[in-house]
Amino acid sequence: MSKKEVPLNHLQSFLPEGSLDDVMEYLHNHKVHLTITRQRKSVLGDYRNKHFDKNHRITVNGNLNQYSFLITLLHEIAHLLTFELHGHRIQPHGKEWKHEYGKLLATFLRKNIFPDEIKKALIRTLHNPGASSCSDIEVTRVLRKFDESLLGTGETSNKLFVEELPMGEHFKTDDNRVFLKGKKRRTRFECLEISTGKLYLFSAIYEVEPLQSMLNSKT
Repeated sequence: MSKKEVPLNHLQSFLPEGSLDDVMEYLHNHKVHLTITRQRKSVLGDYRNKHFDKNHRITVNGNLNQYSFLITLLHEIAHLLTFELHGHRIQPHGKEWKHEYGKLLATFLRKNIFPDEIKKALIRTLHNPGASSCSDIEVTRVLRKFDESLLGTGETSNKLFVEELPMGEHFKTDDNRVFLKGKKRRTRFECLEISTGKLYLFSAIYEVEPLQSMLNSKT
């Protein structure tokens, strides 16, 4: 996994305006070793508790937009605070973590850092935060709107959420497997893998590339 150390005076470029001082206070007070990583498909960030001569360690994906980066960082800081209070005696995303994360989010929501639509989506999660920002469908939908404008890449993506595809649309995943979108089952969609004929359940907010987009890119 490729990682890079980011000088603390450059951390501002990853964070929304008005959040740096409060973030730095947590990092300094709790002696956090923060690492910015390249994109990881399975996680946005992670936390490792202090051990012997090693400080608390947090990693966050560097490809996130500034609001997603801050929310992910707060998620991991909440793990740190929960560990300092309870050690390993609790579930990683149990009620103790939910309590600490909820308090942390509420603190930053009062600072007028987030745009209104993100703020409203986060407020609705305060009573029962998800195990990741990606597990909350509404928050993920809203955060996605800010990706390209804040990352400043000038690039556009062919990817869509599974829920955005019409029924019967073919799509491919990052590992180039091709599926046919089927009916919705509660919060997930049944999708048929073309090569095997097997059915898989996809989250509504799983990002995929519509097959038509792939074909258009070749023309």
